Amino acid sequence: MTTPSHPQRIALAYSGGLDTSCIIPWLVETYGCDVVAVVADVGQGAHELEGIEDKARNSGASQCIVVDLRRRFLEEFAFPMAIAGAVYEGRYLLGTSIARPIIAQAQVDAALTTGCDALCHGCTGKGNDQVRFESTFAALAPHLQVIAPWRLWNLRSREAMLAYLAERKIPCAASAEKIYSRDANIWHISHEGGDLEDPWKAPPADVWMRTCDPAAAPDSPAEVTISFAAGMPVALDGAPRDPVALLTALNEIAGRHGVGRVDIVENRLVGMKSRGVYETPGGTVLMEALRGLEELCYDRDTLHWRERVAHDFAKVIYEGTWFTPMREALWAGISSAARALNGDVRVRLFKGRATTVGRRSPNSLYSEAFATFGADEVYDHRHAEGFIRLFSLPSRIRTLNAMAHASHGTRR
Repeated sequence: MTTPSHPQRIALAYSGGLDTSCIIPWLVETYGCDVVAVVADVGQGAHELEGIEDKARNSGASQCIVVDLRRRFLEEFAFPMAIAGAVYEGRYLLGTSIARPIIAQAQVDAALTTGCDALCHGCTGKGNDQVRFESTFAALAPHLQVIAPWRLWNLRSREAMLAYLAERKIPCAASAEKIYSRDANIWHISHEGGDLEDPWKAPPADVWMRTCDPAAAPDSPAEVTISFAAGMPVALDGAPRDPVALLTALNEIAGRHGVGRVDIVENRLVGMKSRGVYETPGGTVLMEALRGLEELCYDRDTLHWRERVAHDFAKVIYEGTWFTPMREALWAGISSAARALNGDVRVRLFKGRATTVGRRSPNSLYSEAFATFGADEVYDHRHAEGFIRLFSLPSRIRTLNAMAHASHGTRR
């Protein structure tokens, strides 16, 4: 199917910020089209969603669709990521990355429902998000035209965008001074720009929004108990919770104890390095709890396999290839193993750290009878000798061969 170069109706991933407020009138003026603003609620907060429909229409959108994705985001994207143990470059818990596929999916669904013939996003030409959005578009609606204004227009500064809106008498709460670029959802919040662009400078105190300074956190630790069913968190401190309520509560208590701060210089998909500061309080606790539960429930080979595929799963998420056979294959294996992850984990929160201090499971492979250092009647220590001789046999043969060759050479 050939898509027209001048679409009639465009679905825009809309946030209500300065960029997308400019994009709506720019699309209308450039293409003479209708614009459908699609707002994905992934838990960024009520303050960001308040009045957003009126804001979209005042900017020139013909309609605004708000979709509550919070529960699906956790159940189908963030929690599976946590079960997989996916962490990018050893530290980034992928909060921005994991939200992009579900946001783009909701945008495609809205576009198809409202008869749009094009999709639009407000990602810059320097970032990873443009790849994530457009890879999702390609997987779900390759017949729709994709428009990326940051690669097309001449609005190159915050001041230029504010002037653009002022000329058209479009209201906008943004100001010329924006210290940090932020992205928020229920899993995390990220911070970039401003003083953070100098990797030698420590993050200023005004960066942090969801976590207190660990040094100022309570002097007494708190403990939370999370219950899991097939790896999915289902209860907090013995009380069943739906995913949104559970993570909201974890965010609050972990943030109060300074848990979940990360300051990294990462390798972007587009080739450059960037410095990012991330806050993932509840997610950090869940990740820690799942690792504690794995220690009980996974045998050695399964655990080591999960650790290896975690790297591949993180790569899929970071690069935006969620809707691919590769991700489906990885998740099929991970979810199969996770059927054993049933039980409770107690995590201690103290001065910025989350530490597993207790775990129990009906599927536990741990046996005190076998592991005890005290007297037992189930393990014959003499059996270890034969195991060690067989386990070390290749090393024994290699060294014996070397000794034989050395001896033969001496006799000659």
